[in-house]
Amino acid sequence: MHVLVLVGSLRADSLNRHLADVAVGHLPAHATVTVSELPARLPFYSEDLDGADVPGAARAFREEVARADAVLVVTPEYNGSLPAVLKNAIDWTSRPRGSAALAGKRAAVLAATASPRAAQWVRDDAVRIMRVAGADVLEDTVGVPSASQLLRDGSLDGQLDTAVGALVRMLAREDVTAAA
Repeated sequence: MHVLVLVGSLRADSLNRHLADVAVGHLPAHATVTVSELPARLPFYSEDLDGADVPGAARAFREEVARADAVLVVTPEYNGSLPAVLKNAIDWTSRPRGSAALAGKRAAVLAATASPRAAQWVRDDAVRIMRVAGADVLEDTVGVPSASQLLRDGSLDGQLDTAVGALVRMLAREDVTAAA
């Protein structure tokens, strides 16, 4: 199983980068993981760019998503919704309709925030937007309020086991269906 991790924060020492690292530690030993660096290099999506000469970063990112068995989105909440870099990445992988890299891709959403609301709005938006883009997203998300302390003391482990376990079980069901 190969999992592609998309971190919605560009800051190197962000809470969500730390959450992604912790979540990856909860994947099964046989899983391979790539934390994509490509979203930060994508031009803003435009149909004018999405033709025969798709920009190289966009083509490489679509290929990266297509190779993954699952996508793990780990994002902060900016002004009540998704950071632009993450929304743009989803837009690039939702096209072309009918053969988009994100279509049918298994996905889960996690979010960490310093606030007590646990980034509920961004989690809801990420699930909705990714579903519209064609992904098969877990309904249950993990939101981590007051995340800096929880990430330090390891008290996230149960929540992450549950979320990552659900993603792994969804992939396992797909493998069983494909083998039948």
